[in-house]
Amino acid sequence: MTRVVFLLVPQLHLLDLAGPAQVFSSAADLGLDYRLHYVAEREQVTTVQGVPLVADTRWPELAPDDLVIVPGWRPAAHGPQGPVSPDDLRRLAGHHRAGGTVASICAGAYALGRAGLLDGRRCTTHHEVQDDLARRHPAAQVIRDVLYVVDDRVVTSAGIASGIDVALHLVATRHGPSTAAKIARTLVVYARRNGHEQQASAMMRHRSHLSDSVHRVQDLIDSRYAETLPLAELAAAGGLAERTLTRLFRAATGLTPLGYQQVLRVERAEHLIGHGTTVEAAARTVGFSDARMLRRLRARATNSAPAPSGSSRPGSGTRPATSRAA
Repeated sequence: MTRVVFLLVPQLHLLDLAGPAQVFSSAADLGLDYRLHYVAEREQVTTVQGVPLVADTRWPELAPDDLVIVPGWRPAAHGPQGPVSPDDLRRLAGHHRAGGTVASICAGAYALGRAGLLDGRRCTTHHEVQDDLARRHPAAQVIRDVLYVVDDRVVTSAGIASGIDVALHLVATRHGPSTAAKIARTLVVYARRNGHEQQASAMMRHRSHLSDSVHRVQDLIDSRYAETLPLAELAAAGGLAERTLTRLFRAATGLTPLGYQQVLRVERAEHLIGHGTTVEAAARTVGFSDARMLRRLRARATNSAPAPSGSSRPGSGTRPATSRAA
């Protein structure tokens, strides 16, 4: 079981909470054991939009696999720092110190900053308060105008609708892009916008197109990215000839089917390595016969990155189309 704990403050933005909560609720509907909790200093919390919310005043016991998420608030209501209590700040820092993941939506990044979680890390927040966050937390590296940033189990996002993007990314890294894609379709965010930076997951970067045939092929690759997938099998899944698939796939995603599969493999390997798995073990887990190809692809991603990134995800390097996807 994974607990997802939302820390609520007065005058929070409803969509900052509702978007990520819907993603994890939909994950539970798919059979994943997520339990959602809402905690606050008072039992009733009123949102900026006027909707009253009921919360628990006691935190559940947390394990390292649990998530703590701080939705954003209207800065004018309390000042951008927000009314997060010292006790709650200690809980945020303690959960991360114990190996847990802490995330913020929009101005919730201020709470992470006050908890000391942004020092020496990359982060982001809503574009209207990015400069202020950077000024208040000079030890943080604020990445501007991106959807979200992931740095050592500290996840920050631009807020509002991007809370959905970051929640889907968290699901994708834990359960694979196929699961995240299913949830995205359930939420009718079938064609999500990209972050145009390295913070977006592969599922989000390469799913913002309208080709049903290519989406069907991506569904197959997403669900079996660690396997050898002949191009003929992928073409059959999309109802296309092999040459047509390669042409349409590249037009829709910027990658060949092989390139897309490699991006998924490297992204998953990066997640495993970031959680203590060796490069060799990660390579075998994601489908490489040895670690040499994984090292080459990671090096290629690092060398081709145009700017510092808030995530350890790979670049979108491609290889020429072959008769097999992997």
